Amino acid sequence: MLIIGIAGGTGSGKTTVARSIIEKLGESNVALISQDNYYADGSALSFEERTHINYDHPDSFDNALLVRQLMQLREGSAIEMPTYDFTTHTRSPKTERIELRPVVILEGMHVLVDKTLREMLDIKIFVDTESDVRVLRRILRDINERARTLESVHEQYMHSVKPMHDAFVEPSKKYADLIIPEGGENEIGISFITARIERYLSDL
Repeated sequence: MLIIGIAGGTGSGKTTVARSIIEKLGESNVALISQDNYYADGSALSFEERTHINYDHPDSFDNALLVRQLMQLREGSAIEMPTYDFTTHTRSPKTERIELRPVVILEGMHVLVDKTLREMLDIKIFVDTESDVRVLRRILRDINERARTLESVHEQYMHSVKPMHDAFVEPSKKYADLIIPEGGENEIGISFITARIERYLSDL
């Protein structure tokens, strides 16, 4: 099994890159796992307490569970991936079954930050996109998909998103095997990755 990690700042185009790879290679060959589904479950806290958690810090993720499930896949077992409800800041009771595929793509902001997680990756990619583009994408996503107000998005960006990006996400770029500027717009970069994966699949 080939495990590919795709990291990058919020709104950088990580998911777009991942889905472009899957579109070219087919869902029968590639499974997609989002690190966002592995936020630590905060259901024991009040809603008010949950709203004050710094969700942009690496410690907000349950990476231990993520590593265990990646190991299960590598050992030949399907997994029940958790899902996360961003409107309530809690883990959903529903899970998503991830079947065995020859390639697994793991995408998320902090995929390259955690050493244990990083060492499980066969290919490490960082999607590098201008900050103003990322901010606009973040605003649209959080308002349209996560029921946030413009004011709350602005406050979160200034107090946690940007500081955590500067402290953790940007420095993790040094661990990348490949840096893709402009994310999903970079067709050459995506073609380079898919060609590498196709060589891997042809050897199976």
